[in-house]
Amino acid sequence: MSEQENLSHLNIKVVLCASSAYTKKYFFNPTFNKLPENVKEELHIISVLFTTEIGGVFSIVFTPEGGVEMETQAEEGDLLYDEIGAGLMVSEIRRKKRELFESLSDYYRVFILRQMPGDVLTETGDEDDN
Repeated sequence: MSEQENLSHLNIKVVLCASSAYTKKYFFNPTFNKLPENVKEELHIISVLFTTEIGGVFSIVFTPEGGVEMETQAEEGDLLYDEIGAGLMVSEIRRKKRELFESLSDYYRVFILRQMPGDVLTETGDEDDN
């Protein structure tokens, strides 16, 4: 069974990418190497800019249902972490990168969760009508 097939049976969040202000490192999950280079670069920029400006650790994850979420956290006692700014920046990223996150969700649902493309696209189209 391939790594992608293993992921489809788990009921956990799967990290797409993450950045840490503490280690000054960026991680991209190699399971998703088939994503276009421009998408991988955009995710890299979003993640590193977030931790540069806000601090802490920032990650973009897939939910078990295939949704895309952004998570941020700080080490206990980190006085440089901007908790209010983190919430505001997550909201701004979510608004500005809505199409990117919807496309990533569709990709995950089709290629990882093995949902039928027609079903995924139909559901996505229904949400746009609201």
